[in-house]
Amino acid sequence: MVEFSQKDNYNIDDLIEIVRLLRSEGGCPWDREQTHKSIKSEFIEEACEAIEAIDLEDTALLREELGDVLLQVVFHCRIEEELDSFKFDDVCDEICKKLIVRHPHVFGDTIVNSTDDVLKNWDSIKKETKGQETYTDTLNSVAKSLPALMRAQKVGKRAMRAGMDFRSAEDAMACISSEKAELEEAVASGDKQKIEEELGDLLFSCVNTARHLGIDAELALKAATDKFILRFSKTEELVASDSLDMKELTIEELDVYWDKSKKFFKNNGGN
Repeated sequence: MVEFSQKDNYNIDDLIEIVRLLRSEGGCPWDREQTHKSIKSEFIEEACEAIEAIDLEDTALLREELGDVLLQVVFHCRIEEELDSFKFDDVCDEICKKLIVRHPHVFGDTIVNSTDDVLKNWDSIKKETKGQETYTDTLNSVAKSLPALMRAQKVGKRAMRAGMDFRSAEDAMACISSEKAELEEAVASGDKQKIEEELGDLLFSCVNTARHLGIDAELALKAATDKFILRFSKTEELVASDSLDMKELTIEELDVYWDKSKKFFKNNGGN
């Protein structure tokens, strides 16, 4: 058994020590076996759960999920400390220095008059400190591990700063029609690779349109998915009320129930 003093309240130093003990010879076999790659999916999962807590406006849940995210940070730092690479304090030092450098209007004598000025300064400083010499460098720096919609939106936004963008939302929407026509041609050809390419172009056009309309494409799709689940649930309920099973009905028959579901939510002030 590893010795550790119990107390009523713990702090970041305690968390760092707990993780060190878990990774030690007398610690937990599972924790000792983990690597950056083996737990990277858990990092994503914990971040998503924190976001869900924010969406739910659940303060207690958010506190818990932020703790799980912090554990991931400390755990990864511990792995590197064991390799004599860096430790948690080094991570804190680097982010503090970055925040100070990127906020010259707070920690320096730079004058800003709006949020736009702040963002322009931030981008300029970021480009300089990361050694990004071209606009293409800024696009390539967007993490490929981001959800595809989120990455597409960020890439489009950075291309806009280089002047490569639609003039208006109307122009962006026109591109959707154009890409849709190209997708239809690809489908008619039966070329799977071409279909995938054109479908990707259509999705990218939708993301650009969302950006021009001031809509977050990732959140819009999330809301659409939630709406679909809600309508699906009501459709299943309506089918069951007639003593039927969804999978035994034709798509035409299901469409009738789907329309009833949509009408139900519309009449009750929903979606």
